[in-house]
Amino acid sequence: MMRGLVKGDNAFVPTAPLRVAVRNGVDVAVLLLAEGGRVRGDADIVFHGAPVHSSGAVRLSEGGDGDGTVWLETGLPAVEEDITRVLVVASTESGTLRDVEGLSVAVLGTDGTAVVGYEVTDAGGETAMVLAELYRRAGGWKFRAVGQGYLDGLTGLAVDHGVDVPEDHGTEVAVDHGADVTEEAPVENRAPETRAPEPRAPEPDLPPSPPQAVAKVVEPPARVPAAPAPAPFPEPVADWTFGAFFEPHTLSGPGNDVISVEGLPPGPVVVELALRTEGYTGVWTLTPDNREDDLLVNSTEENFRGRLLVVVPENGRLRLKLRADGPWQARVLPLAAARRLSEETMEGWGPDVLLHTGGTADAALHYRGSSNFIVDVFELAEHDDPTVLPDARPGYINEIGRRRETLELPEGPLLVHLARADGPWRARLKQPRAATAWLRRARR
Repeated sequence: MMRGLVKGDNAFVPTAPLRVAVRNGVDVAVLLLAEGGRVRGDADIVFHGAPVHSSGAVRLSEGGDGDGTVWLETGLPAVEEDITRVLVVASTESGTLRDVEGLSVAVLGTDGTAVVGYEVTDAGGETAMVLAELYRRAGGWKFRAVGQGYLDGLTGLAVDHGVDVPEDHGTEVAVDHGADVTEEAPVENRAPETRAPEPRAPEPDLPPSPPQAVAKVVEPPARVPAAPAPAPFPEPVADWTFGAFFEPHTLSGPGNDVISVEGLPPGPVVVELALRTEGYTGVWTLTPDNREDDLLVNSTEENFRGRLLVVVPENGRLRLKLRADGPWQARVLPLAAARRLSEETMEGWGPDVLLHTGGTADAALHYRGSSNFIVDVFELAEHDDPTVLPDARPGYINEIGRRRETLELPEGPLLVHLARADGPWRARLKQPRAATAWLRRARR
């Protein structure tokens, strides 16, 4: 016969695999706590988005009869030694816990016999509650009826138990209007520092030298910026199949010019450009009759550099008009040479082309320039023609000045195109944090 507990009571339970039933129609999570009453990390949060603990000792499942029951399978003998408490947490997606009829938790043995239970009768305006806990005592395990509610919802409950609550666990986009307090200070574009010459010791008086012929000084030609290390031929990879592979093409020049490459495979390519200049940089695609077409670069930044996304026409001839008042170097690369987004932070300056090859994800972008920041996304998963780009996915970034943005990326493969970015930036895929997903239901 089941022993019914009141709030605060406790009772021993068998140190064996048990089933815990939580009723009635609430969201359920489990927190596995170490000494000190805190989780060790996100892996110790078990919820609908991560229903099995890494140890296999705790597992959540919905009831199959649609009665609003959530089942917790607990293999107490398999619980890791440094876990001292297992909390059963309930929360509401709408309304409060006082609106939940028959809110209760019960422990059942392997044969289905109820061992102990607790029915919540005093819930109020809380939206989250620690219903009960299983905890170690005297070499065994006990069950306690807790019933501790949180008016500030899952956020308050999570903080109390050591969960690292992300500041942006909602859906807001944070805009950085001031100094960055969590990352390094912004990199500003400054003119090179001019130092006064160091004082020199006075030279001794010497007799005047006989007059000598003055050699004619011939100024050396302007130097082209040092070339980046040649990129090895990009090997075909299993997770990137869009576009052709070819050897990189490297070109350079002293100033205004037409960048022209013959024999390229039709379709999108990456053009890597670096200049030494203090003035304007402009880049346009050219039509077959040599008319300016798409404006790719329109920058007044010193020493412009960046990676441009350009589509090679069917004739395989890439032609770009470059306006620059200093030496430049360009490399034409296949798409596969672009950098891939990952959970590691990447840094860049200027426009760029980034690849995403995984599943749906959120990408965090931090732009620290003062001019336009324009980002497009091209989905390639169902795009069969590698010689053209699909239409850009709508709803992405077109802003001015310093920004922090989150891009909701669909499943890859896709291109993240930083079309305008005259300044430093950082990008990474947000880690799929259990805490973030769990707290998306939290009340403000």
